Amino acid sequence: MDSSMLLAGILNVLTWWNLLLIIGGTLLGMFVGAMPGLSATMALALLLPITFSMDPGAGLSMLASLYVGASYGGSIAAILLNTPGTPAAAATVLDGYPLSQQGKAGKALGISLFASFCGGLMSGIALLVAAPLLGILVLKFGPIELFAVAVLGITIIGSLSQGSVVSGLLSGGIGLLVSTVGMDLITGTPRMTFGHMNLFSGISFTVALIGLFSIPQALLLIEKSGLSAKRVANKITDRLLPKLKDIKILMPNIFRSGVIGIITGLIPGTGGDTASWFAYNEAKRFSKDKSRFGKGDVAGLAAPEAANNSVVGGSLIPTIALGIPGSSSTAILLGALMVHGILPGPNLLTEHGEVTYTLIWAVIVANFALLAVGLMFTRLCVSVTKVPDGFVACAIIVLCVVGSFAINNSFFDVGLMFAFGLFGYWMIKAGMSPAPMVVGLILGPVMETSFQQSMLIGGGTFMVFVKSPIALCLLLLAAFSVIQSTPLLGAVASKFKKPA
Repeated sequence: MDSSMLLAGILNVLTWWNLLLIIGGTLLGMFVGAMPGLSATMALALLLPITFSMDPGAGLSMLASLYVGASYGGSIAAILLNTPGTPAAAATVLDGYPLSQQGKAGKALGISLFASFCGGLMSGIALLVAAPLLGILVLKFGPIELFAVAVLGITIIGSLSQGSVVSGLLSGGIGLLVSTVGMDLITGTPRMTFGHMNLFSGISFTVALIGLFSIPQALLLIEKSGLSAKRVANKITDRLLPKLKDIKILMPNIFRSGVIGIITGLIPGTGGDTASWFAYNEAKRFSKDKSRFGKGDVAGLAAPEAANNSVVGGSLIPTIALGIPGSSSTAILLGALMVHGILPGPNLLTEHGEVTYTLIWAVIVANFALLAVGLMFTRLCVSVTKVPDGFVACAIIVLCVVGSFAINNSFFDVGLMFAFGLFGYWMIKAGMSPAPMVVGLILGPVMETSFQQSMLIGGGTFMVFVKSPIALCLLLLAAFSVIQSTPLLGAVASKFKKPA
């Protein structure tokens, strides 16, 4: 472990400005998470342009804390409205809302907050421990291995995305295609610019990100605004701070769920929703009285909340070590690095160690901010659940226009953002996830550059990838991830299966 980088990272986080950004990001994340229909990914995409003028460490600290705050904020609407504020809070509804109906909304929110704090802190510590070990490993990575990493990232995200593996890989392929727009990185030849000067520098990653994640969300909210009934939240009448005896009883469950969340987060393409259901099922399996689940059992509430917050640190491990986003939210964190000229990949730990450790410490400190801010402002967040969907959608669109224009002070970027937004809306309606496309946009330049460098190293032969053991293993793993996710393989296997 590089102690100088470790120390520099924590000193960066503990400056008064960064602490204010962490507290503000956590509070904003709670409000976003509490609004049904919104997501941390959308909020991160909208806030990304704000980080342009910030130090990379400060911008990442704010975005990471927003991610942490939104992971807890989703439970507020789940407990009070029976409506998950975020997809990861779907399992929280099962026991959180019955507790709220029993007049124990404060107790439910307090347990949710404490479990989220413990899960997030566990994942932050795991990330801090894993980072130096991964730093030793990534020193062995060169252009050949980087190309294999980029291929693995596309295939894993594509095969694990929602819907079919074909649609996931197609989405990732579109992202790779869009990333080639602009000047060729080696020859300087314009590609797919159609003679338009605004495209010579390529398509701004931030413009595409805002359009793909924010505009579709606003359009979906507009669709629901005329159909959804008026939401009435249960009131908080009891104490929010959980009792010590409840904490002692829940700690084994919280610890187990936190480990589940970290392990789930390590797998690119999975998220808090997967971890939450897994942890809920395990909590029910270990319970002595399974009949209480779904009727207001505190163990069924603590498990998914600990799991979905521990996914934050878990998903950052492959993000930092390999440059493969563990989720769509971590893809935006990588986008924030790209905005400041820091390319994602294994060299992140070695060439930009100070920024990387600042991000890691920000995740840990953000969880302490979550506990403090949550105790003070959870009651205030209840009012956010009453905001009409139509109003929220209009606010999102306005922020999208302002954010995309501010990147280059160009109305062309605003039009491009709307084009990506409409395309993202079509993708969602067609059952395709925009997340693999974003990963393609991120990994495209890395894949292209490393491929061209590998060809120069190997004299133009593809055998250069076979001669590297690391690259060969990663490429075989990429091929396996596609094959095992393809339904056609199962159909062929069943065709040739001998009858009993």
